[in-house]
Amino acid sequence: MHIAAIGFGSNMGDRKASCREGLRLLAEDGRCRVTRVSRLYLTEPQDYADQDEFVNGAALVETELAPAELLALLKRIEAAVGRTPGGVRFGPRVLDMDILFYGEMALESPELVLPHPRMDKRRFVLMPLCDIMPDWTHPVSGKSARELLGALGETGQKVTVMP
Repeated sequence: MHIAAIGFGSNMGDRKASCREGLRLLAEDGRCRVTRVSRLYLTEPQDYADQDEFVNGAALVETELAPAELLALLKRIEAAVGRTPGGVRFGPRVLDMDILFYGEMALESPELVLPHPRMDKRRFVLMPLCDIMPDWTHPVSGKSARELLGALGETGQKVTVMP
């Protein structure tokens, strides 16, 4: 079994329900066991500002799937919850699920980069990741999730715990 972290988010429709459904389908697959889930966060959009706020979170999973198989499963789950292909890059979506890390693996392929290539610059990824695994160490930078979050400082994207 391998340990991986999955980041998830939604900013269309019933955002919380879409995130919950994505996690339910992930756990229901049978090849992944969700062991921890972060709090949910309300996040202002980043990269493409003309859209509604996101609900974001992260989950820790144990899986027998290889990274490419896990990615394919996440894409099937996104589609099952209602995400359609295309649209504006970083734009609105019913559900987005990304592999944040997969064990200690560093991987770069056309389909997948691990750890997630922008995670160290995204408060909406690092805050939930710190809920579930604050001491996880980035295999390239050698910094913990907590250190990466601290390096972002206090300015930038607004991310708050959902009530």
